[in-house]
Amino acid sequence: MFKKQSASSVFTIILLILAGEAVFVLPFVLARIFRPTFLEVFVINNTQLGSCFSVYGIVAFISYLFGGPLADKFKPNKLMAVALFLTALGGFYLASYPSLILLHVLYGFWGFTTIFLFWAAMIKATRIWGGTNNQGIAFGFLDGGRGLTAAFFGTFGVILFSTFLTYEIDESSVIEKQEAFRMVIMATSSIVALIGVLVYFFLKSDNYSEISTSNSKKLTLENFKIIMKYPSVWLLMIIILCAYFGYKMTDVFSLYAKDVMKYDDIDSAQVGTYLLYMRPIIGVTIGLLADKTRASFWIVIGFLMMLFTSLIFSTTFLNSSETVLFILSIIIMSIGVYSARVLYFATLEEAKIPLTLTGTAVGFISIIGYTPDIFAGPIIGYLLDASPGVLGHRHVFMTMAVFSFIGLLAAFAFYKISTKKSA
Repeated sequence: MFKKQSASSVFTIILLILAGEAVFVLPFVLARIFRPTFLEVFVINNTQLGSCFSVYGIVAFISYLFGGPLADKFKPNKLMAVALFLTALGGFYLASYPSLILLHVLYGFWGFTTIFLFWAAMIKATRIWGGTNNQGIAFGFLDGGRGLTAAFFGTFGVILFSTFLTYEIDESSVIEKQEAFRMVIMATSSIVALIGVLVYFFLKSDNYSEISTSNSKKLTLENFKIIMKYPSVWLLMIIILCAYFGYKMTDVFSLYAKDVMKYDDIDSAQVGTYLLYMRPIIGVTIGLLADKTRASFWIVIGFLMMLFTSLIFSTTFLNSSETVLFILSIIIMSIGVYSARVLYFATLEEAKIPLTLTGTAVGFISIIGYTPDIFAGPIIGYLLDASPGVLGHRHVFMTMAVFSFIGLLAAFAFYKISTKKSA
């Protein structure tokens, strides 16, 4: 595929990358990069923002179950394009600064658009693009490229936000910040809608139609029974759950920079943005290494890094005078988090999951794997609000250390099982 249709293949993965991150920019990336500003302009606290993420997670929980089989029946360009259009529509509504109740409704709507219509279709399209021997690099390109896309969105947002501020950030009123941030939301929503148009018309789906059609007559219940017989599927649930909790923790880096390191809103937003630029480097590097060895091996390494650095953040070592240690620690943690995130679906080939059941497998695994969308936000928000400042952040990272340890055990077990199968 790569030699005969190299130009087409490159364009396909570029569209998958753009769409794969654009659909999540409005629900998550803006709040991650601009967390202090986001809380201020919407007049909410960490716990309330966490409850919005929980509503998203509850809707997503149901959507994973039914969205997976949907991806095994329909072409990805149509499902993904509709998801992008509807997500952008929600973004335009976000720019009106809805009340907290309606903000919850909006996040529930996004849980439907981004997961039911989009998630499994994107994963399946990427797995097919990678073929049998290039799963690591396929998902490495996908997640690394998504990181670069998010970084571009972040940089664009920071520049736009600072441009529309009349005064310096410390001198600007809440209303002035709201107007500037409104421009960020409107511009972001427009770009998401544009990517939806590109996906609908230019994402080639001919390669996927035969595979989707071959499985479309099978009963969904029968498919689930087949998937549940794989022990690696159950381990992958735990791996994704723990790795995804670690990924959700990256939401607080900008807030940590402000609360503990004493950065202002612009500088703290830039911390989150700079980290996003690491994802492409980590994604491609880890993907190449995984194709030469095993994806599960590098997931084990990723959890080790997450455990080590979360223990550092949960101690009193870091303060406003320890800039070098702060930067080094978040870099190592990011390598661990992104390594696990890049590869956990690359292991589907390693686990010998049938290609025709990819959508169903992704949906089933994601039911448990992505439950941090439900509970991570409230837990993180509660711990931060209950103990403001350094202590709250210590409690949050200690919680991450627990998840990292559990994920490490599951990843090692998965590695042992896949090694025996290969032998």
